[in-house]
Formats: sequence, structure tokens, C-alpha cells
Amino acid sequence: MNKIVKEHYPASRLPEDLRAGVDPASTVTITIVEEATAPREVMSLEEIWALRAPPFRTAREIDDDLRRRRDEWDD
Repeated sequence: MNKIVKEHYPASRLPEDLRAGVDPASTVTITIVEEATAPREVMSLEEIWALRAPPFRTAREIDDDLRRRRDEWDD
């Protein structure tokens, strides 16, 4: 975890939302602490495949559908 401390920092140089209620002529001490983030879990290939949106058709179902549509054109 990183920590940055700036002492005697001019309040006038603070971002607007941090300047509220602070005399712009004063100096301040700024402490920045990086927040810990939750580790990202790596998904397995099985989990990725499980997230696919159904319906999934077999090659035979696709072929049958194409044949049926082709036959409709002949009519």
C-alpha cells in the first residue's frame, strides 16, 4: 500500500472540492493513502463457456435449418 505525505502545501492549489472551508492563504498537510483493492479472480475456461448466452445449436441443427430455408426459396 502506497502512502504520500505533502507538508506545507498551499491550500490555494487544492482541487475545488477539497478547498471548501479552508482558507486559501493557509498551508495544509496532504496525506494520500492508496486503498486496497480486492484481488481479481481469474475465471476458468469452464466458467467462461458457462456464461455464453443460449441457445446453442448443433452443426446438424444448423444444417437442417439452412436446408429448410433453401427449400423455401425453391417454392
